[in-house]
Amino acid sequence: MMLQRREFLRLAAGAATVPIVLHAARAQAYPARPVRVIVGQAAGSSSDIHARLIGQWLSEHLGQQFLVEVRPGAGGNIGTEAVVRAAPDGYTLLLVNAQNAINASLYDDLTYNFIRDITPIASVDRSPLVMEVNPSVPAKTVPEFIAYAKANPGKINMASAGNGGPHHVAGELFMMMTGVNMVHVPYRGSTPGLADLLGGQVQVMFDVVASSLPHIRAGKLRALAVTTTSRINVLPDIPTLNEFVPGYEASAWIGLGAPKGTPTEIIATLNREINAALADPTVKARLADMGGTVLSGSPDDFAQFTAEETEKWRKVVKFSGAKPN
Repeated sequence: MMLQRREFLRLAAGAATVPIVLHAARAQAYPARPVRVIVGQAAGSSSDIHARLIGQWLSEHLGQQFLVEVRPGAGGNIGTEAVVRAAPDGYTLLLVNAQNAINASLYDDLTYNFIRDITPIASVDRSPLVMEVNPSVPAKTVPEFIAYAKANPGKINMASAGNGGPHHVAGELFMMMTGVNMVHVPYRGSTPGLADLLGGQVQVMFDVVASSLPHIRAGKLRALAVTTTSRINVLPDIPTLNEFVPGYEASAWIGLGAPKGTPTEIIATLNREINAALADPTVKARLADMGGTVLSGSPDDFAQFTAEETEKWRKVVKFSGAKPN
């Protein structure tokens, strides 16, 4: 009888270890097949380029293809929802960006909760916008622009790439913090907005640095400030808005996420490899060429960052009354 009892206990103990062994084996085997990275923005966009850059690194270092799948529409919500509904097995990832934080309060009818339903993996980088004016605007500094705008309330047109996008909310944050009143003119993308800024149909725009830099260098646009809290290498003489409007910060940023419930071991593997990519000189140079500054860290760091961004833009959306296109 004693022998049978000992044998039973031995078999029971062995069985208890099986789930642990299988769980560890699953994590060690990841990825065992190609991984999809869903991008909610258009092909050729900054998000798409970032996804392909990081995907190439992950493919080379994890031994499976990380395939970028572009699913634009509804301000990125179509792609995000596809990932929310995907199996939480590490084989469907989301290219996360600032629009996700804005959309959380911009849209009233989302079928998911971004903070709850997407597990942060890693941040990648953040890029400033540049506050720029047509040279016909007499202001040459931010304080001069604020004074000019307050002397002409409702007479200055501010272009953006669309309602509720990073360009728009960056301008709304500026209005909220300075008390100026400008007329928001949304376009279908930054290119037509930039064209009208160059033509003088609108007077000011908060645009990504990469698209505006050639015009600034050619003297066709006047840069007043960048929107991050530190000056940037490609515009070293241009101050930050924070120098004149304390506490101001707005940026486009990129990261990766996964469906809620994705195993922590898989999240850790991806986070480790992405941070290794961000430490690589070639990858860092590519990001710098796009105007980005590396934003590495742990999944918890990225979770805190996205929560803070979501709350910040919630206040701005409420202030502005912004609605999606």
